This record gives sequence, structure tokens and C-alpha cells, in this order.
Amino acid sequence: MKYDFFVEGFSTPPHPKGITLVGKSVQLEPLNVQKHSEDLHNANLIDLEGVNWLYLPYGPFERLDEYQKWLETEAANDDPTFFAIINLTDGKAVGVASFLRINRPDGSIEVGHINYSPLLQKTKEGTEAMYLMMRWAFENGYRRYEWKCNALNLKSRYAAQRLGFSYEGVFRQMSITKGRNRNTAWFAVIDNEWPRIKAAFESYLSDDNFNYQQKPIISLSSLTKPILYKIDNKEFS
Repeated sequence: MKYDFFVEGFSTPPHPKGITLVGKSVQLEPLNVQKHSEDLHNANLIDLEGVNWLYLPYGPFERLDEYQKWLETEAANDDPTFFAIINLTDGKAVGVASFLRINRPDGSIEVGHINYSPLLQKTKEGTEAMYLMMRWAFENGYRRYEWKCNALNLKSRYAAQRLGFSYEGVFRQMSITKGRNRNTAWFAVIDNEWPRIKAAFESYLSDDNFNYQQKPIISLSSLTKPILYKIDNKEFS
């Protein structure tokens, strides 16, 4: 891969604030406290052990009013820009995700603050939500799409690579989260990888890829693994 090159034809991509992303099974819409908070809080409470909040710098929220106060702050932000993930089957909000580190001049944007309730975890709907966000970023001119997580969060690291994000390394002692040291693992997809990643998503999400029990016939990871970039320090010497 050639790393030193002039970037031709690039124009500053738009900011995602206010957009709505509509798929076959889910819709991502701007987070609205009044509209979404009760559904989200009820869905989060299904996680009785609070496992979802382990690596997040906030939560868990036992009371609805506490959660609403936090949501009010986040919904007002431009960066991160939060979305509620709506299951189109019943119209209920079942998770949240955001765009953050929105660097429009350089064409870089991150997906993060992903909090899927148990109703969204390990589902086709959850995968489609991530596809819709990635598709919006690249179709609107972003060059780099990032994912980062606590290096100890093996589920998040696996999820990133399953979704086509290539591992780029660890920033040691990057921050302190809930009083504990955090080493941060970084992953990314870049624009020239997107066509193959898009094809992998579309093959996986196809109705033909799911059996009568709505279980996938071909896994997404088997489609994205051949695309993942392998770090080779010699390439940068």
C-alpha cells in the first residue's frame, strides 16, 4: 500500500448531526430524551448484572431520572452525536451509538459509545445498525472510520474485527476510567477498503443468508477476515 500521496478530489464531508438512517430492520434517529429514554432504560435493566457498563466511563443508571439527566447532556452535544437505535418491528429503542472524534477537515470519524441492550445484542438488527453508520460515513466522503475500546474488552475487540475494522495497536495508559487504568486498542476501516467491507455486509445481511430460525448461514467474520489489514512495521520504514 502506498502511504505518501497527494489526496486528490477530497472535500470536507458533512457533520452527522440531525441525520436519520433507515434500514430494513432498524432505524437510527437523533437521540431524544422524551421519546427514547423510557424504552432504553427498560431495555438496559434486562442486563441485571450491569455488564454492559463495565468498560464505559458512565453508568449503570438504576433510576430513570438519573439516566434521563445523562441523556439530556449527551443529546445536546455535537461531538459525540448520539443516535437511538429503533427496532422497526415494534418501534422501540433498544440501544444507542454515536459518531465522535468528528474530524471533518481530515475526513476522519469514529463510531463509539455503543451500548446495545440485551434486546439488540448478537442480532441481525445490531449488525445492520453498524452497517448503516459505516455506510453513511464513507458515502459522505469520510476517509477513515475508527473504533477504539479498552484493551481488556475482548468482546469489543472481536466485534470490531468482525465488522471489518483492522487492528492498529494499543495506546498504553491512555486514560483513567472509573478510577482504573485504561489501555486503548485502536481499529479502523479506510476508504479503499470500504467497497469490499460493504459487499461483505450486504452478503451477510441478505435474507438468503438466514435460515428459518433466523440464524446466519455464513458468518460476517468469515467474510471480513480476509479483508483485514495486517500490521507490518517494515511498510513504514
